[in-house]
Amino acid sequence: MELYFLGTNAGVPTLQRNVTSIALRLLEERRSLWLFDCGEGTQHQILKSPLKLSKLEKVFITHMHGDHIFGLPGLLSSRGAQGVTLPLAIYGPPGIKSFIETTLNISQSRVPYTMEIMEHTGGVLFEDDSFRVEAAKLDHRAESYGYRIEEKDLPGSLDLKRLEAYGLKPGPLYGKLKRGESVDLGGGRWIHASDVLLTPKKGRVVTILGDTRPCPGVESLSKGADLLVHEATFMDDLTELAHEYYHSTAKQAAEAAERAGVKTLFLTHFSSRYKDIEHLQPLLKEAQQIFENTRLAEDFGLYPIQRRS
Repeated sequence: MELYFLGTNAGVPTLQRNVTSIALRLLEERRSLWLFDCGEGTQHQILKSPLKLSKLEKVFITHMHGDHIFGLPGLLSSRGAQGVTLPLAIYGPPGIKSFIETTLNISQSRVPYTMEIMEHTGGVLFEDDSFRVEAAKLDHRAESYGYRIEEKDLPGSLDLKRLEAYGLKPGPLYGKLKRGESVDLGGGRWIHASDVLLTPKKGRVVTILGDTRPCPGVESLSKGADLLVHEATFMDDLTELAHEYYHSTAKQAAEAAERAGVKTLFLTHFSSRYKDIEHLQPLLKEAQQIFENTRLAEDFGLYPIQRRS
């Protein structure tokens, strides 16, 4: 599981940073790609990256502001032009269905794959044997949501010493035990999976927030997350401006991470007044004074999400 940032700027693109889009790579977990927001130029950023539209399985939109959705019609059209047939699920706030259908219809764009557009107002949006995705409302000028992606726990590894003591050698029976099944050794002897499986591997939790001021939804979505992506449009000296425009400061993002007990905080959605990575260092320093394990998201930055021990 890895995060790949395609755009980290707020409002408009600059020469250094594109507007918001984040990819969650699940190549080992389900051989697919999930996209969170799709600002203008996102498909161009993908062309410069190792990501492939043929792997794109789901798109999650946080809110309907242009710097988060203007790249979507072009990306959907290009995905079809590349001959991709994999169905695509799109989740977003009310209005996303009308936006997509109107722009594709007016532009006569051809989409040769099945596309399901699901508008929501929060709650559990998706769940299968491996993942659960939940959304909650944030505090922004437009109806904005954050997403909590929970990977379900995986079975622990087989205890090879115990298996050897039972006289079992590697083979099909190992697979049955790994799947949680019991094995008949004959003569009334059985091995149950619980006898030979080590501690389950805890699933990872990733929280990706849309634009927001500090609010209860931030903490509920972020609680105990392995990785939190939080907007940091301004520094603390512009707290009043941040509040007026329904945004957060780097300090407020760090305070949220500290309260929620997350493992790693990534700051993103930076105002254009902070022109390059050098000008962003004060934001990083401000946040690290409160939450040490804070990092700056960078365009084309790839960040593995490690399991907690």
